[in-house]
Amino acid sequence: MKIPDLPFTVTDWSKIEPTEHPGETGTAFWRTLNIGDIRIRHVEYSEGYLADHWCDRGHILLVLEGELVSELKDGSKTTLTAGMSYQVSDFGDAAHRSSTTTGAKLFIVD
Repeated sequence: MKIPDLPFTVTDWSKIEPTEHPGETGTAFWRTLNIGDIRIRHVEYSEGYLADHWCDRGHILLVLEGELVSELKDGSKTTLTAGMSYQVSDFGDAAHRSSTTTGAKLFIVD
């Protein structure tokens, strides 16, 4: 990841309008900031959210609140709670998808 030249920037996430992204079940709400090729997101998953796709994009993901299950296409699952993160490269170990029964708030850089 290469952060492009930019001045010191502060982001008030509450002022970025969320976009709605329906999952297979539940909904994700993204507040997104794009800087060059970098996408930075504050994401909220509703209770019962299950992603509608397998993702091959690399991410740095931090759970801010709630509980998130990250499932790899090989069937393995990892549960993350507030304060935990995962890092995966583009087309890394395996495609992955997220789910939560309780809801979750995340900070994601990709």
